[in-house]
Amino acid sequence: MGQQYSAPVPGTKLQVIGAGLSRTGTASFSRALEILLDGPVYHGGTNVTLGPEREIKSWIKFLRRWLEAYNNNGSYKSQKEEEYNMRLLAERVDGYVAVTDAPFTSAVPELLKMYPDAKVIVTVRDAEAWEKSMVTVSNAATIWFLKFVLFPLPTLRYFVDYIDALRDVWWNLYGETEPLTRATYNRHIELLKRTVPEGRLVFVSVKDGWEPLCKALGKEIPSVPFPRINDGEAIDAFAKKHVGRGLIRWAWILSGVAVAGGVAFLQWRDGGLSSMSRF
Repeated sequence: MGQQYSAPVPGTKLQVIGAGLSRTGTASFSRALEILLDGPVYHGGTNVTLGPEREIKSWIKFLRRWLEAYNNNGSYKSQKEEEYNMRLLAERVDGYVAVTDAPFTSAVPELLKMYPDAKVIVTVRDAEAWEKSMVTVSNAATIWFLKFVLFPLPTLRYFVDYIDALRDVWWNLYGETEPLTRATYNRHIELLKRTVPEGRLVFVSVKDGWEPLCKALGKEIPSVPFPRINDGEAIDAFAKKHVGRGLIRWAWILSGVAVAGGVAFLQWRDGGLSSMSRF
């Protein structure tokens, strides 16, 4: 999070599948790819929450269908189920030079089939540090009243349903939900090594700046500083901003109900008094 919604550009070819988990510098990585590849990048945390409602609703559908359609061995139960989910995925991915962050981290096999020439780049960090940083995400996403507070807000009214579907997929893939631990981080890396063909999988750390990323993509190092976006601060700011928006919207709704109720009462009272005056 921390960026703005990135709109697709029809005809744009996907070049990079970002397979690094959330809180591994995916926001900085996304901005760096926009600079290097000169096109829109779909950062999951940003586009899902700040985009049109069709974004988050289609992802909920994708994740739920994934859970219904997958076998325990990691394959689809039928070709029909796989094709259906591939169509849902294509609707979201078309028009972007790269995709990063969840929920794409749970759709790497599908993306590999759809874009056989794309490079899979995984943003990494120390597993222990990642585990500690996930506490921020967990705290922000599991506030008990969140669904009620966000209900008046377009797109975000589906946020809790989206997170619930994502948690179910995490459980299926990694055997954990929240709080996620370094076990999930390590299992994700192992899963990628088994899934992605040799030569297409690259690991980078955003701490190392431009050089490893440019080397992986065969690009010259840009004459601008490597972007540094603090995911933790962005998530905190996002939570405070939109919870505040939700509470304000509820205040408007409830005040409107109160006013309407007051008007109705006055009309009833006046009507009752007028009726009594005739006797």
